Amino acid sequence: MNKTEQVVFANGCFWCTEAIFQRIAGVEEVVSGYTGGTIKNPAYREVCTGRTGHAEAISILYQPRIVSFDTLLEVFFATHDPTTLNRQGNDVGTQYRSEIFYTSEEQKIKAGAFITLLNEKKVFPNPIVTQVSPLDVFYRAEEDHHNYYNENKEQPYCQFIITPKVEKIKKFYAEKLKT
Repeated sequence: MNKTEQVVFANGCFWCTEAIFQRIAGVEEVVSGYTGGTIKNPAYREVCTGRTGHAEAISILYQPRIVSFDTLLEVFFATHDPTTLNRQGNDVGTQYRSEIFYTSEEQKIKAGAFITLLNEKKVFPNPIVTQVSPLDVFYRAEEDHHNYYNENKEQPYCQFIITPKVEKIKKFYAEKLKT
C-alpha cells in the first residue's frame, strides 16, 4: 500500500522550498503554488504585490510509511527562519510568511506541538511566528515556476540562495534523501 498524504508549507520563495523537498525520500510530488489568500486563481504578478493575501507555498504529496510528518516538519524548520514575520532574507511581504497548512487533525496537533517544543528548547534566538492553518484551496503556480532550481541552477539566485540550502540538507539529512 502506497498511501499518500498532503501538506502545504509556506516558508519563503517556493523555488527554494520546492528544491529542498523534492530531494526527500518518500516525497512523491512537490508543486509550487499559492494559498491562504482572498482571490481565486491568483497569478504570480498579483501574489508578488502582497495584496492578494496569498503565500508562495508548496504542496507536498508524501508517503508516511517512508517519511514521517515529523521529519517533514524538521526539514521545514531547519531550512528557513521561522522567527521573521513576513520575511525570508531579502524577500519581504506576506507572500513570504512562514505557515503550515494542514490537511488532517493529526498534522495540526503535531505542528503545534513541534513549534512549542522548538520555542521551549530555545532552538531559535527569537520566538517562532509560523502560523498553523487548515488548507482551504491551493492554486498551482504557472509552469515556469515548477522544477525551477533543477532547470536553472546556473542562475545567480539559485547559486547564492538555493544551492546552500540544498547542500545543508545533503549534509544534515543524507539518510533521508532520495538515492
